[in-house]
Amino acid sequence: MCSRTGEDLIIDDAYADPRFNRTIDEQTGFVTRSILCVPIPTPRGEIIGVAEVLNKRKGRFTRSDRNRLIAMTTQGTLALQSAHFIERMESIPKQELEFLDIVSEVTSDIKLGSLLQKVMSEATRMLDAERSTLFLNDEKTGELMSEVGQGLEAMQIRFPNHAGIAGTVFTSGKTINIPYAYADLRFNPEFNKKTKFFTRSILCVPILNQHGRIIGVTQVINKRGGLFTSEDESRLKAFTAQISIALENAKLFSDVQNIKNYNESMLESMSSGVLTLDDVERIVTCNAAGLRILQVTLAQILNRPAKDFFTGPNGWLLDKLKRVAETQTVDITVDAEIQIGTDRLSVNTTLLALVSADKKRLGSMLMIEDISSEKRMKSTMARYMDPSIADQLLAAGAEVLGGKSMPATVLFSDIRGFTTMTEQLGAHATVSLLNEYFEIMVDCITREGGMLDKFIGDAIMAAFGIPVGHDDDEDRALRAAVSMIRELDTWNEKRLREGKPPLNIGIGLNTDVVVSGNIGSKKRMDFTIIGDGVNLAARLESACKQYGARILISEFTYRKLRGTYRSREIDLVVVKGKTKPVAVYEILDYHTDESFPNLMDGLNHFMDGIIKYRIGKWDAAVRAFTETLQVNPTDQLSEIYIERCRLLKSKPPKGAWDGVWVMAEK
Repeated sequence: MCSRTGEDLIIDDAYADPRFNRTIDEQTGFVTRSILCVPIPTPRGEIIGVAEVLNKRKGRFTRSDRNRLIAMTTQGTLALQSAHFIERMESIPKQELEFLDIVSEVTSDIKLGSLLQKVMSEATRMLDAERSTLFLNDEKTGELMSEVGQGLEAMQIRFPNHAGIAGTVFTSGKTINIPYAYADLRFNPEFNKKTKFFTRSILCVPILNQHGRIIGVTQVINKRGGLFTSEDESRLKAFTAQISIALENAKLFSDVQNIKNYNESMLESMSSGVLTLDDVERIVTCNAAGLRILQVTLAQILNRPAKDFFTGPNGWLLDKLKRVAETQTVDITVDAEIQIGTDRLSVNTTLLALVSADKKRLGSMLMIEDISSEKRMKSTMARYMDPSIADQLLAAGAEVLGGKSMPATVLFSDIRGFTTMTEQLGAHATVSLLNEYFEIMVDCITREGGMLDKFIGDAIMAAFGIPVGHDDDEDRALRAAVSMIRELDTWNEKRLREGKPPLNIGIGLNTDVVVSGNIGSKKRMDFTIIGDGVNLAARLESACKQYGARILISEFTYRKLRGTYRSREIDLVVVKGKTKPVAVYEILDYHTDESFPNLMDGLNHFMDGIIKYRIGKWDAAVRAFTETLQVNPTDQLSEIYIERCRLLKSKPPKGAWDGVWVMAEK
């Protein structure tokens, strides 16, 4: 009480005073009767302790006793302060030496993982804490990260560099000392829940590099036996300041190692041969592709002069190496030849000088790309295939030139009423129109990686997944179809302004396993696809006319779509020449609010009509389709279903109604 108030106390009956703590008496067997207590102040008035006397032998403690005790403590204050000061001065050199030993040991490590482990171990021990973690800022991701934490299982921790207490310290650059974590709103208890650990107190300080930039934070948790003090803050700040350079060096070393490993992996995975030579044209390194192209082993080529490999018919390479070394310029040679044993290879080569940061020559690098197979294949395919398809085939290898079964999405498109239009235009205008039209449509297909198979009059046949497949060929085909409609509409606007008639097309899509390969004779061959899947795509394109649609897709394409598109299931049909029904969907993504107003309401009413139609409730279905027309009077498909329902009502189908419609036309 004296130490808190700075006032002296005289208590005649200790056990009658509620402030008296009987615990000491109970532990020692001593009986306290009376107490005289006075504070011990410094000359500046700071209270550094108290003096207490107990049980006056005769009578009670008096004011005179108080004055004598105050006089005695006043004289002893200077001695107490001096003794305390001397004790601290004697301990400082010992602490400093210990501190320097710790820093010296920690900063001698260059490996980031073990350095972090040492730093955390020393921080935990030095501050007598239960746990500690050092977070470094990852500038690429904007996250604070640590791969090790003292007292934690081996794990990586990552979170945004502005989140939580550590993030606050990192962004503000100010130390945070929290005596009670759960009372601080910045504390996130989720980590405690996951690790079954209880956080009481936290001390978190920023780590600054030699330029004053914050590179991370150090966090220690749960001071044993109390709270973190201002002295703990000072020691942790001093410690992190000393080890910050070592941390940056270790991080830099780690980055360099990662880059080295990345470069080595990249070189080994390259299909082109890569050789490096020193300043006397001796081969220093060669990747796996280089060994394969030159048909040698590492032992046969490393530390050998380049002239041993590039002489005779390959002497032109040695001449180029010398010229690059002299001029320090890049030399690129396309479609050249080198001889390896009895083989002649077609290659592309790149040579460049290797120089140091101060422009001193270190050597040269030679890249060799073997294009022999590609060149042979191109010469074969150029007779009957356009370059874009040839490039795709080359990427997959020569084996795809044979017949092969593979999944593909087939696209058919056709111009509506084109025969009548050609009669009006004449031959010259018709060819001009088709050339301009095909240019627009083919661009839409090739942009999505489709293969133009052929033109059939005014029709287009294309495939996606042939000759090289993608994970999303169905989506690519559908995006191409939607793009074809949209770009056609834009082109039609231009044609109308020029006084020319607009064009309309229908598009059918189907996904199936088809046969692709070379079909034809020795004089004329064509790389194409055949199969039932191709026929169904053509039937769907033709069905666009019957349903008043512009894009129809089969259920086989619909089920494999990854994207979300505005669509509606329009029918279960048996196409000409088949017996099994196929679900057909109309794609509406190309529509605008003007071309299909109230689209979502219309789709809901239409789906309601389809459900009632398939269970044979003709009148209810008609009402639903009529509601569709009320929100979109131009929906031709709803009109078709109203007419179909009235027909079925007047002439009910024989047997059980299954909702399947048989197409009489191709």
